[in-house]
Amino acid sequence: MKSTTISLPISIGDVTKTYGRTAALDNVNLEIASGEFITLLGPSGSGKTTLLMVLAGFIRPNSGQIRFGDREVTLLPPHKRDVGMVFQNYALFPHMTVAGNLAYPLKLRGIARAEVEERVARALDMVQLVGFGERQVDQLSGGQRQRVALARAIIFEPRILLMDEPLSALDKKLREQMQIEVRHLHQRLGMTTVYVTHDQREALTMSDRIAVINHGRFRQIDKPQDLYERPNDRFIAEFIGESHFLPVEVRGGAAYLGERAMRLAEPPRHQAPAQFLVLRPEKLKIVEATEAADLNVFSGQVKEFVYQGESSLLYVALADGQPIAIRQPAGNAQRAPLPGSPITLGLAPADTIIVPSEEP
Repeated sequence: MKSTTISLPISIGDVTKTYGRTAALDNVNLEIASGEFITLLGPSGSGKTTLLMVLAGFIRPNSGQIRFGDREVTLLPPHKRDVGMVFQNYALFPHMTVAGNLAYPLKLRGIARAEVEERVARALDMVQLVGFGERQVDQLSGGQRQRVALARAIIFEPRILLMDEPLSALDKKLREQMQIEVRHLHQRLGMTTVYVTHDQREALTMSDRIAVINHGRFRQIDKPQDLYERPNDRFIAEFIGESHFLPVEVRGGAAYLGERAMRLAEPPRHQAPAQFLVLRPEKLKIVEATEAADLNVFSGQVKEFVYQGESSLLYVALADGQPIAIRQPAGNAQRAPLPGSPITLGLAPADTIIVPSEEP
């Protein structure tokens, strides 16, 4: 059932938050479209949760401005911002039933009892918990508690939904299932959603855009595929996905690995002389000499084979000792060479990514 609530855009302008001499947020700017699902992604201590708490009103910035639509909310307390919030630890009331937890934000808003019951029933259906209304919170699994927390956040039809690492306590299989469910729920409701995680795969799975933050600054804001395929710098390439790096020299619009010019689909985007070739394990393939004419080729020796179920990793040492890896899907007809065997790997020009150490 699609919500009739009109979602709001969010504007974050020059927001700074310091703790002593440490800048948790350093003059950050971000425009979030109405109905967009955007993820704040970064390592621990990067500033992502601080920014979410600024949006929620639990933390007041030292400077800057927050707008929800055409309304400035920078100084508004949390209860006046009309946002839904899902916390990492669920924050459910243990003395209330599931229905009681869901009804609570509606009762605070003075909604009539008949409508409260109708909305509770609708919310339970939305998160696939029909029949769970009279259960106590301690009778629920972790995944069920997370669904209740999500239902409570959306039941009063907020125009903005904020989520602080809501799936981090779940096991891998349930977390991946819930990622898809949350994404589908967002598509049905259309609420502007800001989601915080340190899990890059989760961010790639769920987001319309990802804003990567580190040391209180945005390093890249992009669609998931563009972030992965066209990282701005080494930090992004290292943080998003698996990568190995080989130093290259950029000159005259070309990139040189030693004295060998790399075949590129497009010139390097940055002109700093010292940069890096990004090698994604899944982009490399084992080749014969006859297949390598149009590829960038790397020769080395197999050091280790690691079986990982759906795929396997071959660790390879290049002639100069640099380590790289190739990932192969399970059931690959090509037999993996034994440790100690020579190996030749190929990389297509379209997958040959050159990045600076940091964004210029």
